[in-house]
Amino acid sequence: MEMFNGADMGFVIICAALVMLMVPGLALFYGGMVRSKNVLSITVHSYAALIVISIQWIFIGYTLAFGPDINGVIGGLDWSFLRNVGIAPNADYAGTIPHLEFVVFQLMFAAITAAVISGSVAERMNFPAFIILIILWSTLVYSPIAHWVWGTNGWLKNLGVLDFAGGHPVEINSGISGLVAAIFVGKRKKAVPEPHHIPMAILGGGLLWFGWFGFNAGSALAVNYVAINAFFTTNTSAAAGAVAWVACEWLLYKKPTALGTISGAIAGLVAITQGAGYVAPISAVFIGLVGGALSFFAIAVLKRKLGYDDALDAFGCHGVAGIWGSIATAIFASKAINPAGADGAIYGNFALLKAHLISTGATALYAAVATLVILKVMSLFMNLRATSQQESEGLDLSLHGEEAYSGLNM
Repeated sequence: MEMFNGADMGFVIICAALVMLMVPGLALFYGGMVRSKNVLSITVHSYAALIVISIQWIFIGYTLAFGPDINGVIGGLDWSFLRNVGIAPNADYAGTIPHLEFVVFQLMFAAITAAVISGSVAERMNFPAFIILIILWSTLVYSPIAHWVWGTNGWLKNLGVLDFAGGHPVEINSGISGLVAAIFVGKRKKAVPEPHHIPMAILGGGLLWFGWFGFNAGSALAVNYVAINAFFTTNTSAAAGAVAWVACEWLLYKKPTALGTISGAIAGLVAITQGAGYVAPISAVFIGLVGGALSFFAIAVLKRKLGYDDALDAFGCHGVAGIWGSIATAIFASKAINPAGADGAIYGNFALLKAHLISTGATALYAAVATLVILKVMSLFMNLRATSQQESEGLDLSLHGEEAYSGLNM
């Protein structure tokens, strides 16, 4: 057993707190983009994810994701209720910090991922249905995929897939699952985007950008060069994503928007998540540019053509940019940046690209099918969406008995 490293312990616990800050950041980002009569509803979805998954993770979520391997597919129940998890580090995951510190760091990932899905079903999903959905989804979808790519002997990890901070379990997973949920639950009565408070959304996006440093740099799980590189590539890709999105807006609509600027930055953050600790800062420029442009066209063109109501664009941002991030990691990864990684396709290693194409397809397929099954079973026992009258009145008042702005609902 390796000795504890105080610097690593301090770094990781601060990064865990930064990831937690992404939850209120997401609540503000999503809250600003809905109508005023639904802002409390979408806000409480984010906080509910943090609250519910904080308990679920202790009971069963963590052990399914990181517990002793069962056939490369799922973790065993050895660590359910955090039995046998304590101060002693687990060298398979992080040998210089307490095992429990690793648990809480990963808990914040699980919580923010569940919260992202709420954006796809905003302004029409029943609150009890959302609670049950995220419990089942985190247990049956998030934890297995997390085990595939991060768990000891996970089948994608053994395939050679590189996923530094959650391109598969967080980004691709939430984006695809959100798309399935949006289609299954159905369109809103009024699906035209009506952001009621753009400054709120921009503030939330800024908090997400800030928290993402904990998300990505913290995934080094130690104070080292890889963490510094991950911090740098994270910021670089965010900036490049914003540039690409604004450029697309300028070309198509002749006006750069404030909401588009922060949306592009988030697309860049999503795109770099998988490769942050494996690619060079100069590669992050290209990754962010492509990620921002792809997300823009997925939201501005693809969504309009196909007609699905992914209300706050969980798929357009997290799904599309996440898929690109997986491919980009396989292209640009370099052992010069991270000796524990691998060289990508630009260095002649096309085997890594093949592995990432397989992993991306497998993650998307499993997320789609498993989410669809969960929703279908739930629909047999309960109403997934609010009634037409509740939706017209606004979910804040009809489901929660509160108004964000008394007398000003729109």
